[in-house]
Amino acid sequence: MNRLPALRRAAVREWGPLLTTVRAGLAGRGVRALALTLSAVALTALVQVAQNRSWGFRPVRNLGAVRAEDPLPLALLRTPLSPFVPALDLPVWGALAQILLVFGVAEVCLGRWRTLAVAYGATLAGTLYARVGVALGPEAFLGLPASDARVVDTGPSAAVVGLAVYVCHQRRAWFTGALVVLAMAVEVLVKDNLAGREHLAAIAAVLVVCGVREWLGRRGDGQDLRPGGSGTRSGAPPMRSWNFRRGPAQRTSWW
Repeated sequence: MNRLPALRRAAVREWGPLLTTVRAGLAGRGVRALALTLSAVALTALVQVAQNRSWGFRPVRNLGAVRAEDPLPLALLRTPLSPFVPALDLPVWGALAQILLVFGVAEVCLGRWRTLAVAYGATLAGTLYARVGVALGPEAFLGLPASDARVVDTGPSAAVVGLAVYVCHQRRAWFTGALVVLAMAVEVLVKDNLAGREHLAAIAAVLVVCGVREWLGRRGDGQDLRPGGSGTRSGAPPMRSWNFRRGPAQRTSWW
């Protein structure tokens, strides 16, 4: 009988700060709070239509298809479009739903530019891992078979996974973040392919960034608190430096 209130309290602790921020951001800015997300959805839909036409397939491949066998400068030039090129062997609605949900939450919580930075950082981590894995070979730990060098590497999944983990860390949704990481690990165990391993590479890169930000935040909180030092012990909760690097809507969050 007491389980329901306990579960409710756990859900509030897990998702309350996130939902509060999203609700406040949408209430304050409306559709403008999702400008990046809606543009990304529209771009992905447009690219999907184009690549399924005879006139559009080759241009989309030339502009957004990344392979580990491509020269690195060319791969880097194609990377900005690659997250918005849906995989041809998967339903496009899946990519659109991922972008709408995860990009939307991230844009409200992180702001437009940080969302882009995390998304492209995660995508780039997966792309670079593919090159390193192929170079190591299948016999090495974390190595990949040579055939993976020819696999077309596109779609929003690495960016989506990276953003999900980053937002969960920022909003202290530890259980949800752990579920995302566990799901990606199980994906590799069940079906070990390039996409699954790139998801883990994206998560690893984002976790490193989160760890560095956490360490820097703690250093800022603990600035010289010795007698005569510049810090103070006023009894008020310490201010985290990363709280002041959010967008306008996040300054009203539960912290």
